[in-house]
Amino acid sequence: MLPPKALLDALSTHASRLFNGDSPLPRAEFEAQFKALLQSGFSKLDLVSREEFDSQMVVLARTRARLEALEAKVAALEANPGATPPTPAE
Repeated sequence: MLPPKALLDALSTHASRLFNGDSPLPRAEFEAQFKALLQSGFSKLDLVSREEFDSQMVVLARTRARLEALEAKVAALEANPGATPPTPAE
């Protein structure tokens, strides 16, 4: 994976070649080449899809809730060391 500055420099170089060509490109061809250029740049980045991001957010929320529950149990046990631990609700 290229560092961000090198990636942006490469994209800039390719884009300037598209804009400064000897003959102007038709709009459709220009759009196709520019889209291919952007896809090439994005493929070099460490990106995830929106669906994957959303599913990981759900996992994170569930993990955070379990962590908070465990922290509460530990705090209760530390506050009353002689008590028996509560039975798990799961």
